[in-house]
Amino acid sequence: MHIQRATLDQLESLTGLFDSYRVFYEQLPDLDSARIFLRERLVNGESVVFIAFEEEDAVGFVQLYPSFSSVSMRHSWILNDLFVKKSARQKGYGEELLKKAITFARESGAKGITLETGKDNVKAQSLYEKIGFARETNYFYHFSII
Repeated sequence: MHIQRATLDQLESLTGLFDSYRVFYEQLPDLDSARIFLRERLVNGESVVFIAFEEEDAVGFVQLYPSFSSVSMRHSWILNDLFVKKSARQKGYGEELLKKAITFARESGAKGITLETGKDNVKAQSLYEKIGFARETNYFYHFSII
């Protein structure tokens, strides 16, 4: 198992994983748009992506987006995407990708990492709690609008 920060050199490997991630969330496959989206994020420094490799095969990724807290005057990271190919699940890749993201956040001086997941995604919730993420239940309400 090898995990590294994604660069444009890994764009093709990352594009396939990213498109599979989107399909997992019931989106239509679209490799061209996925490639463009990821390229823009990487070129513009708008996200940080780590890729997990099994030998030479890219098997998973985690993507972090920056955020900022006016109150603490510090940056934080939003863990927006975590995906491991079906053939590589239950082998520790998800856990190692999360640990890499946490190490990166600490080394960058971040306040923390936040994420959200579906209420029915019990496997992911279990992994997040195993790693040390705390479920927020009482402190904030989250609102959204389109």
